Amino acid sequence: MALQARLTISGRVQGVGYRDWVMTRALRLGLTGWVRNRIDGAVEALIVGDDKAVGEMIDACRRGPTMARVDNVDIEPVDLDVLPQGFTQLPTA
Repeated sequence: MALQARLTISGRVQGVGYRDWVMTRALRLGLTGWVRNRIDGAVEALIVGDDKAVGEMIDACRRGPTMARVDNVDIEPVDLDVLPQGFTQLPTA
């Protein structure tokens, strides 16, 4: 069973390459899901994968890429009936 989590990352996380960084990291870890900017200035991501990879991704998101300043990562467990295929970048919501 894949672990599923929705992350909301706040701080200076837009305009610093955060979404591209998440995409690269997620693909390297073999995760599926998506990442997008939010109109409130946060970045939101849905990550699905094995426990170890999801844990590594959460830890990485707490640091972020070099130019980012992460103030908070809110983690919400989710239980999707249909799991995402691949990892994509969605439009701002």
